[in-house]
Amino acid sequence: MNGRSGEIREIRIASWWRRLGAWLIDIILVGLLWDILATIAGIAGPFQIFCFGPLHGPFFHHWFVDIGPDDGLVLFVYWTLLEGYRGQSLGKMALGLKVTDRRGDEIDLPKAAIESFGKAFLLPLDYLIGWIAMPGSGQRLFNRLSETIVVMVDDSAPEGVRYVRPE
Repeated sequence: MNGRSGEIREIRIASWWRRLGAWLIDIILVGLLWDILATIAGIAGPFQIFCFGPLHGPFFHHWFVDIGPDDGLVLFVYWTLLEGYRGQSLGKMALGLKVTDRRGDEIDLPKAAIESFGKAFLLPLDYLIGWIAMPGSGQRLFNRLSETIVVMVDDSAPEGVRYVRPE
């Protein structure tokens, strides 16, 4: 994605459907890992610090997906760290997506934190505002606030390179 000065880069914006798929992969994987750790720690274990007493309950519950305040915090940290350091969460890696700045370059932790806040805590509103206020941009509100985009990763070989398998 990095181009030389004056060179026009083509950046393919990821579709909403592919982004939704990456989000689902992330919440399932993180949710399973979180549930395993919470079970091992026990209900009164160290993970109890993330629960908010009588307010602890799902923000969102559908089928097997049960996202509460503690889950939002875990997802926020997960997305911030992975996307801030690698540009990709596990879901994005699986579906060939990456978070970049608007020029297609890597983002830093503060941008990742802003971008992750919306999807961890305010996703329906974040998506809806982006879809209505910025039609066709492929951005959520918190993508715009963090000056980030989600793009398709080009896995093809660089020009002049051919990959071969050993015999």
